[in-house]
Amino acid sequence: MSQVQLRFYEELNDFLSPALRKVDIPHTFDRRASVKDMIEAFGVPHTEVDIILVNGRSVDFSYIVEDGDRISVYPVFESLDVSPLLRLRPAPLRTPAFVLDSNLGRLARYLRLLGFDCLYRNDYDDETVATLADSEQRTVLTRDRALLQRKLITRGYFVRAVRPRQQVKEVLARFDLYRLVAPFRRCTRCNGELQAIDKQAIEERLEPGTRQTIDSFKICTACGQLYWQGSHHVRALRLIEALTTV
Repeated sequence: MSQVQLRFYEELNDFLSPALRKVDIPHTFDRRASVKDMIEAFGVPHTEVDIILVNGRSVDFSYIVEDGDRISVYPVFESLDVSPLLRLRPAPLRTPAFVLDSNLGRLARYLRLLGFDCLYRNDYDDETVATLADSEQRTVLTRDRALLQRKLITRGYFVRAVRPRQQVKEVLARFDLYRLVAPFRRCTRCNGELQAIDKQAIEERLEPGTRQTIDSFKICTACGQLYWQGSHHVRALRLIEALTTV
């Protein structure tokens, strides 16, 4: 029987039981195992891990654990200079794009309202989410840690907050998105891009009151939903302010 010691740092402790947080964890094993498999056995998704040190040396997920190893596991570093170390996370996407699992519908709508590219449908299963993330280079947002343990997913984040408005603030901070907020750029229903459209082209779709009082319109290029600055626009602006106030 072989034994190692592991320690998880900073927010990776969110995934551990209280007794295992911020302490050295002795762990015995009797079969060949990669450090990735051993980390995920503690419930920590590999997408949350950026750096692994084994006996002070930086390794990747494929490292085969040996008896007596001391393993230190770190989350993504936002400001500390760790350039000499082997970072396991892919480089950030220049244009952020997300795919959300079926439990984060309100978060998806809020992020779309702020202008972010978010694929979401309430019938997405885990396989669909993983495939979309891989094929379209999207970051998975989820509250299902088992989903993030799929090998196909290289970019992902476990959303800690439960309430949708707090989830938005968490995602904006985690991915440094405040400067990229561009409201009313995407359809909140389907994620399609919005573009201006001449009133005459959609006049037959308008209610009489709207036809008489509104002149500027946008249309979703994917589903055809119309948008304009009616009475609901003021409520939307208040919501945007609430979501983006640090």
